[in-house]
Amino acid sequence: MAAPATNRGEATGSFGQFAAALLVVTMLAGAVGAFFAPHPGPASGGQAAKDQSAPESSADAAVAPTTNLFDLPPIVTNLGSPQEMWVRLEASMIFDSSMVKHPEALAAEIANDLLAYIRTVTSAQIQGPIGLQNLRQDLNERAAIRSNGAVKELVIKTLVVQ
Repeated sequence: MAAPATNRGEATGSFGQFAAALLVVTMLAGAVGAFFAPHPGPASGGQAAKDQSAPESSADAAVAPTTNLFDLPPIVTNLGSPQEMWVRLEASMIFDSSMVKHPEALAAEIANDLLAYIRTVTSAQIQGPIGLQNLRQDLNERAAIRSNGAVKELVIKTLVVQ
């Protein structure tokens, strides 16, 4: 009868050692993270401030000056199967403003097209990360076709399935 009491003591001791080791590792990870975290530069207009602004200007150069973002009207509809499941989709389109003169009209046309498409989708088709990626690709393709290539990308802001 003395052996089981010893095993409990060893189990409690090993759990305590595990908890202590976990605490030490967590504290070390926090210290290393704080050490390597980026620190803000000086507030004056010195060389460090100029170096930090250079990457931002080069990132802005990658976006065409005629590219704009326009919010589509929210789409609320039920799925194709099961019909009692509802979807709310909020998206924005990134488009070339030199090709689109009236983005509001184009956004309404794309929203109607997406509404018709979502009504054919089943819940199994949009489950998981692969399903979401496939839905995103399908929506992008439909927006590009509807706009004759003026819409570069459709950005999904929210997708709620209920």
